[in-house]
This record gives sequence, structure tokens and C-alpha cells, in this order.
Amino acid sequence: MEQSINIRTIQPADDKALATIIRETLEEFGAAKPGTVYYDETTDHLSAVFQKKGSMYFVVTLEDIVAGGAGIYPTENLPPATCELVKLYLAPVARGKGIGRLLMQKCEEAARNFGYENVYLETMPELRIAVPMYEKMGYRYLSQSMGNSGHTGCDIWMVKKV
Repeated sequence: MEQSINIRTIQPADDKALATIIRETLEEFGAAKPGTVYYDETTDHLSAVFQKKGSMYFVVTLEDIVAGGAGIYPTENLPPATCELVKLYLAPVARGKGIGRLLMQKCEEAARNFGYENVYLETMPELRIAVPMYEKMGYRYLSQSMGNSGHTGCDIWMVKKV
């Protein structure tokens, strides 16, 4: 049976489910370490975080159950016309269905609509299943971080012109 997939913008009622998905994913991949969103208090209040001008967060639901999300954010000290792809996490039930790609496309479209020219992201080797997707989506590696995300636990940095 085909599952009903819906992508919409974040609502306050999504905060608890998204924080759980993010933290459980980081635990699953052995990446629940200092310097990551695992310990970031804003992880519990994403709907408030994404009220900032130039930001947007998309939530994916499967059969009306929150199954993950991704967003763009004007991270401090990024180069002009650049935003950051942030908090792309999917519950296990949502993986391997092309949903990550759909979320990234929505984020890139939103970035263009806001006038951004580049989308930057940070990740870590523990989240290895995401890196090939970023490569396929056209992200290229950088030798150092950009901006000031505060996530010192990330040591893979990539960017894409959108």
C-alpha cells in the first residue's frame, strides 16, 4: 500500500516529534556528541527558531505522522546570498523513499525564492548515509567551515549554487 506523504511548513505542534527524531537519529548513528544539535536547546523549539526572516523549515508526514524535516537558515557570518541547509533528519520509516531528496529540493526552492544563491551544509562522518545524497544533489566539498553555526562536532562542509 502506498503511504501518503505530505510536506508542509513547521508548526509548534511538531516541535516535540522533531526533537525526538533528531536525537534518536544521532544516537542511532553514534553521533550524539557535544558540538551537535543533540545538545542544542533550540532543537526543542524549532518552530520558534524558524520564525527568523530568511528561514524556513519543512516537515514531512507519513499518514499524518511527523517523520522528519529539513530547513534553511541564514546562519551568522555566512557569505552574502548564502544560507545553510539545517536539521535534515528522517525517522527510519521515512528513509530510502526519496523523501530526503524531496526535502532538499523544497529547501533549495525556498532558498532561491528568498534570493539566496548558495546553500551551505555541515555534517559529520557518522551520518554517512546522507553524504552520498548530498553529492548526488550537486553539493561540493569545502576545506573548512563557513559561518558560525556553533556546531563544532561537524567536520564535513559542502556548498551548492542554487
